[in-house]
Amino acid sequence: MRGYELDYMTTKHAYVENYGCTSNKFDLEIILAHLKHAGYEVTYDSQEADIILVNTCGVKKPTEDRVIAKLQSYGKLNKPLIITGCLPKINKNAIHKAAPNFAAMLDPQSLDMIPFAIRSAENGERNTVFMSEKPVSKLKQPKIRLNPVIEILSISEGCTGACTYCCVKFARGTLRSYPKETIVERVSKAVSEGVKEVWMTSQDSGAYGQDIGTNLAELIRECCRVKGKFRIRVGMMNPNHALPMLPELTHAYQEEKIFKFLHLPVQSGDNRTLKRMNRHYTVSDFNEIVHSFREKIPELTLSTDVICGFPGESPEDFERTIHLIEEIQPDIVNISKFFSRPNTLAERMKQLDAKDVKNRSRRLTRLVHAVSEKRNRRWLNWEGQVLVDEKGKGNSWIGRNYAYKPIVVHPKEPVIGGFIRVKVIKTFRTYLEGEVVNHHRKLANSAPYPDG
Repeated sequence: MRGYELDYMTTKHAYVENYGCTSNKFDLEIILAHLKHAGYEVTYDSQEADIILVNTCGVKKPTEDRVIAKLQSYGKLNKPLIITGCLPKINKNAIHKAAPNFAAMLDPQSLDMIPFAIRSAENGERNTVFMSEKPVSKLKQPKIRLNPVIEILSISEGCTGACTYCCVKFARGTLRSYPKETIVERVSKAVSEGVKEVWMTSQDSGAYGQDIGTNLAELIRECCRVKGKFRIRVGMMNPNHALPMLPELTHAYQEEKIFKFLHLPVQSGDNRTLKRMNRHYTVSDFNEIVHSFREKIPELTLSTDVICGFPGESPEDFERTIHLIEEIQPDIVNISKFFSRPNTLAERMKQLDAKDVKNRSRRLTRLVHAVSEKRNRRWLNWEGQVLVDEKGKGNSWIGRNYAYKPIVVHPKEPVIGGFIRVKVIKTFRTYLEGEVVNHHRKLANSAPYPDG
């Protein structure tokens, strides 16, 4: 905190709502720590809350619409409303219209100012805005884990790109990588506290270190040297940053502690569209990265992103995207219908008819569902070790195998944070179902990794 301590003797309640990516979840954990220090407990009932805090996202128009609707609703409750996250930098005017009497607004770089925002809200002040020119080092901020066995760890903030459709840079700024030594220390500390799974997150993991003379592959290797039994999930990386360090990166990914999970967004299967998006890579570059990873790690789980209906995308351009998905067969495809965002170059481009965009999205979704089901069927009868990291519905638990595949199990006793051996008995489009295998039973068809 910037030279400010708060000390409350009585317990108050805060209703907290979160939207957006893993980086926003990381920010939320910092927010929760500041709320606790200020004497607040989280409530699940906005009506009984003394303060309402919404951690916003404005990357996509549908998400922004949901957030704005919630702000309108909460603004009518006559309670102090604190608004954090990306939307204050992306569309401040929309916030003012939705909740003109908000208590405080903070951008993602001002999380250390949460105590001041709380104090001003409690004092009845309204429309207080905290925007930081000099970002705080978030790795030095207190945090409360949303999941006790998962450490969400921001390795950098901001990006080096200037995609014509993206407004994230307005909120997160240019690339600022955290020191490698600080990240490794945080991993070591988290593991000593019982964490079994580390999520490396950023706006673009592949850009990590470009501003401080290192790279993602070096960071992965250093983090894997931390003692203890845990796994690391590496966050999204863009192809143009992965390609220059490809041999080093695929080698680092073979470390036992790394989930064999690659999130590599392609966005379009058409080079002309990629150029208009200002993406700085080609479809051939994307294919080269995928083939290199699969050559070294055949069981890799590949996740990618596709935007349907980008301005100027012709039917032939879209067919190239369809062909790419058919050829590459990703395990996961995050599909977004194009919506223009404020102050982006794409906002000024000629937009496609909304009906055409919707039809393309539907067609791609049908293909992706079929591919996902097919990819998951490859895991039927697989036996191996999974890390149980999440509570499922009813008496079920969710574990992740070495390829980060979610496997639903029904153990006799809760095993959150434990490593258990399972056999996959059913496959579905978005997950696998497994049964717990006797620990001493010899495994068949298991992965070629010691703790796979």
